[in-house]
Amino acid sequence: MENLDVMVLRTLRDWRRAGKRALLATVVRTWGSSPRPVGSIMALAEEGAVVGSVSGGCIEDDLIARYSHAHGKAENVPLGAPPSLVKYGITADEAHRFGLPCGGTLELLLEYAPDAGSLELLVAQLEQGRLMQRTVTLATGAVRLAEATAPDELTVNDTELTNTFGPEYRMLLIGAGQLAEYLATMAKFSGFAVTLCDPRAEYRTAWSLPGVQITTEMPDDAVTAFRPDRRSCVVALTHDPKLDDLALLEALQSDAFYVGAIGSRRNADARRDRMIEHFDQTEESLARLRGPIGIYIGSKTPPEIAVSVMAEILAVKNAVTLPREMEVAQAKERLLAA
Repeated sequence: MENLDVMVLRTLRDWRRAGKRALLATVVRTWGSSPRPVGSIMALAEEGAVVGSVSGGCIEDDLIARYSHAHGKAENVPLGAPPSLVKYGITADEAHRFGLPCGGTLELLLEYAPDAGSLELLVAQLEQGRLMQRTVTLATGAVRLAEATAPDELTVNDTELTNTFGPEYRMLLIGAGQLAEYLATMAKFSGFAVTLCDPRAEYRTAWSLPGVQITTEMPDDAVTAFRPDRRSCVVALTHDPKLDDLALLEALQSDAFYVGAIGSRRNADARRDRMIEHFDQTEESLARLRGPIGIYIGSKTPPEIAVSVMAEILAVKNAVTLPREMEVAQAKERLLAA
């Protein structure tokens, strides 16, 4: 599955290019619990079609009823009207009616009939892997596009809103096999673009998952060509030090948010010792190396192991402190206090 934001913007572009009225809704602020984070977007076509999400469904239903012809009672918003801000869940009754969690309130920016040309340019840049900022002038709806240097949170003030889009999160898997197929499947429906590296022809012949880019380069060359950034992860799955170690050493020099390898705790310790002894690594240079990878769920089979690994990758991506990291931090605190 492709990046959800790109899917929403591409669909909205197609609607506007076809001359349809359409609306873009962006979650601008939230108070209390909220089903979708700030920056989430959805598009609504004049006939009631929806792509994307700003809530669990009830707010989408209200927007469809108010701003489309799906129920024959669309509000008459003229083409070229400036954006408007709307709040949902201000009272307890509204929160209940719209399915928001207790105390939840969210504010949306609604853009009526966004400019097709601007959407065309934005989608084209995103499809080329660029990180883009889209700034909307609240008084007029005018849009400015600029290439961004780093991912950033949505910002809004009295005059304009800026949201950052793309590029996709990416995953590089080292080693084909059953576990790699399950992990790649989960990564794809989580919005990651997946590349598989395996120079061993006998392992690649059984690969059957479509939509994955495959490279036969040696793992260190594959990592170099992949150019990992802060929206990338590298996962080694071969259990072969000649392949895994090459990839991991190269990936640790990059900005990848997650670098790890499958294997037991004994194998992970042996890998660290090997890298320190033979590859001039230190405990500090290996601090970002994860292994054994995966959140402990008692997994035994390839699909269960893939679930545990994908869960850890998503937790790191979303800046969630994992139990193992908490234990390490607490141990360091105890040593410092001793």
